[in-house]
Amino acid sequence: VAKIETPSGSGFTLTLVATPARFRHALEGDQRLVLAPGLRDPCLDVYPMQAWEELERKVAARPRLDRDIVLFRRRYISAAVECDLDKHGRVLVPAHLRSHAAMTKEAGDKEVLWAGVGTNMELWSRSRWDQAQALSEEDLDRWTQAVAEKLEL
Repeated sequence: VAKIETPSGSGFTLTLVATPARFRHALEGDQRLVLAPGLRDPCLDVYPMQAWEELERKVAARPRLDRDIVLFRRRYISAAVECDLDKHGRVLVPAHLRSHAAMTKEAGDKEVLWAGVGTNMELWSRSRWDQAQALSEEDLDRWTQAVAEKLEL
């Protein structure tokens, strides 16, 4: 869990979020990240530049006129923003992405949570993360069974 830092006098136009030390170490010296709006969840997908470039290569290899790929390019790729970590390991989160992830003054949530999800991470407002993790007993049973089947556990 990290705190959202708002430099004094900024009026919430700038929002800096500290990245976890483990994640910074995994960047292997490349301090560039890509932030993209989560496709299905109110969070941000955070990619090291190398992982983002691999995703872009996969997308570029797909047919240009495929409707699903066109929509993916428009809704995901075009909304993504390249960012550099500052000398304190913080990343500046642009307004349109803060809004998508409910990391705004109006949302009132000053805590964010980083979740590692393979080759990238997710950045959540703490309250949205808690909401997303809340499952009924029935939903939890269904989900556990579906994952077990899909992963052949």
